[in-house]
Amino acid sequence: MKLAIIDLGTNTCNLLIAEITGKSYTLLHQGKVGVKLGKGGINQNTLPPEAFDRATAALHAHKQTIARYSADKTLTLATSAVRDATNQAEFTQHLLIETGLTLETISGEREAQLIFEGVQLALGKLPDHSLIMDIGGGSNEFIEPRNDKIFWKASFPLGMARVLEQLPISDPIKPDELEAVESWFQNGLEELWEQLDAKPVNQLIGCSGAFDTLADLLDETPPGVKTRQQQVIPLHDFNRIADQVIYSTKAQRDQMIGMEPLRVEMIVPALILIRLSIQRLGIREILQTDYALREGVLFEWIND
Repeated sequence: MKLAIIDLGTNTCNLLIAEITGKSYTLLHQGKVGVKLGKGGINQNTLPPEAFDRATAALHAHKQTIARYSADKTLTLATSAVRDATNQAEFTQHLLIETGLTLETISGEREAQLIFEGVQLALGKLPDHSLIMDIGGGSNEFIEPRNDKIFWKASFPLGMARVLEQLPISDPIKPDELEAVESWFQNGLEELWEQLDAKPVNQLIGCSGAFDTLADLLDETPPGVKTRQQQVIPLHDFNRIADQVIYSTKAQRDQMIGMEPLRVEMIVPALILIRLSIQRLGIREILQTDYALREGVLFEWIND
């Protein structure tokens, strides 16, 4: 069967289409459309009319792609911006009427579970003393694996759209602004620091989003051209790219080979968060994978 999975995130609306044959699968299509659901209201927990319009347009675009592949089943999931919105029911009803798609809004705990399963699909056996991180526009998920199972997981409403709305940054970022962003993550992730206190974290497994852009910048590959089930990013390469990007202007980032236009603004706080996590937890290596929530849904369908 052909399965289409739509992940309506805070910043992007992602689509995966796969053909499933028994316990095996073939990826037929991976794509995304910008939606910026959090723009102008995420910290007020509301979805403005413009977000309704952008989400509708994105779903229509994905439906056309799904029709070209003649998918048998379409699943549509929504995450942080939608689950926290006071007008979630109105938004869901609007999309159903306009696109015919039934939106399932998942909890942060469920999102972390699917991300973990997506990483399992990519890597198979998961290394102990590792930490899975997924950086989103509305929330960030962290999962500590042990013996190929989830030992601990958490979803924090500290996504990049939220930090940029609460702590606007200059072009380029100023030292006091950088310090404020670091402090925001430092304080908001207290549960994470406590959970991993005195535990060795050798490897950071970074899923999708900002980590894809990081790998594209490292390889100097245009966004969406290279598919990576897994790729090691040495810390010296990360530090070099982080310094280059964090202190750059938007115009400079626009010209960087590998920089996705949707991520020109959000990549700065994302790299600040990754760097802080590396420093706090003593991480020695980054392993990037394209696989995340959508692939987690695929994992469950294959193993159901």
